Amino acid sequence: MTTISNKTFDQERALYGVDSVIVNNCSFDGPADGESAFKEGKNIQVNDSFFNLRYPFWHDDNVVINNSEMTELCRAALWYSKNIKIENTKMHGIKALRECSDVEIKNSHIISPEFGWSVNNMTMENSTAESEYFMMRSTNLNFKDVTFKGKYSFQYIENSVFENCRFDTKDAFWHAKNVVVRNSIVKGEYLAWYCENVTFENCTIIGTQPLCYCKELKLINCKMEEADLAFEKSQVVAEITTPVISIKNPYSGKIIVPEVGEIIRDDMAAKAKIVCKGKNQTDKTHCA
Repeated sequence: MTTISNKTFDQERALYGVDSVIVNNCSFDGPADGESAFKEGKNIQVNDSFFNLRYPFWHDDNVVINNSEMTELCRAALWYSKNIKIENTKMHGIKALRECSDVEIKNSHIISPEFGWSVNNMTMENSTAESEYFMMRSTNLNFKDVTFKGKYSFQYIENSVFENCRFDTKDAFWHAKNVVVRNSIVKGEYLAWYCENVTFENCTIIGTQPLCYCKELKLINCKMEEADLAFEKSQVVAEITTPVISIKNPYSGKIIVPEVGEIIRDDMAAKAKIVCKGKNQTDKTHCA
């Protein structure tokens, strides 16, 4: 391994095509404003470094980034790369990760619109993120202890698991397929419309008009807050432990809930059972 320490690089493709290099305490910044510092490289380890220029890691294989900072000027930092490990790093440029595979992110801070599009096989742990269209069209995601804030997150994702997370996000999980969310808080409007085979287990779901037009939707021991016009035209099996403001035209399945403020049935095809079981009831009573 070649080691490079305490250097500043600002030229175009400064370390193009490197193989087996350790970079310590370096800065990618300067008046030459060069792009693509590590393009087409492999076996790269970066520690305690600063990135203020565009496109540093494109078409790379086997990249480790520790204790580093990518500023808002570090646009599209990682694209078309694979076998990536990122830890204790700030990723603050737009489109910071795309079209990558086999990615691990831990203990990191992300502020990056349009982050994570078309990524396959990615884990994220103990991290925070702010974004719009976060992780769109990505597959095989496994998130634990992640806090996210933004809009339009996790759209069109597939085959993914989220545990102990907190999401404050509008229009999350639209068109998602084969997804499990456990022990998490999901806050936002219009949650998971048009999704398929999505399960929420031991979750708190907060917000208006959740879970509409869904197929094979499951809720297991979930709380719902501020939930009105829920489950419209959905195929759903749900066990809800809190009162719901209103439920509208669930198509099929069964919804068990302590109390519903209003049940709207103005579609003859909507035939799901809604079963109320209040705190003082020993027998289930069909609401509608």
